Amino acid sequence: MESSRRTATVLGLLLIFSFVSGLLSSVPALEKSDYLVNLSELEAHVLIATFFQAAMAVIYVSIAVILYPFIKKYSKSLAMGYFGLRVIASGFLFAAIAPLLLLLWVSQSYVIGEAGASYFELIAELLRQGRDILNHIAMILPWSIGGLILYFCLYKIKLVPRWLCLWGIIGYTLTLVATLLLMLNVITLMNPIYFILNAPIALCEMILAIYLIVRGFNPIEINSRENGDRI
Repeated sequence: MESSRRTATVLGLLLIFSFVSGLLSSVPALEKSDYLVNLSELEAHVLIATFFQAAMAVIYVSIAVILYPFIKKYSKSLAMGYFGLRVIASGFLFAAIAPLLLLLWVSQSYVIGEAGASYFELIAELLRQGRDILNHIAMILPWSIGGLILYFCLYKIKLVPRWLCLWGIIGYTLTLVATLLLMLNVITLMNPIYFILNAPIALCEMILAIYLIVRGFNPIEINSRENGDRI
């Protein structure tokens, strides 16, 4: 029982750290029209963003490792699917670090005028678009599907309140809708609709984190599962 309480606390802290890392991994300057000029002056910011993006990828895998045994007790295939999808999503997060660092180099080269401006502008835009695709489409799709599996299993095994699980399922569904709209160029990253559709799952996971830290897993379900394991 004490072990499961510690696990819940660690899981809650990791969820908070993942949210904070996500915020610190963003580079708002890339959304401005003059990003190619200004980015060279933000080297420290870019390096910090790459660190927290890598940290976020590690945290996502750590969360999947912690939750895998709980989900496995309900369904081994769903547990493997959840774990695999979260690993894939983390892989795309790592991959998206490369274009960000290359963008910094292109910006610095552009400022000192090593080649024609149009050449650097084209390369920079390709890198920026590539980073957005990796971060907001390639990563989010498996991450969201994995999240749907997670909250469905949590609903079934009753480790946390079912209303929170339903919120998570709805939230991840809305995030998938936002991602598909983005992929089809119906909306952009800076469109208010994109933020509105992603807000429910962000809030849900923060509430889940606080719940786990304060209350832990459902003690009745933990006791029944531990007794079942002994039998």
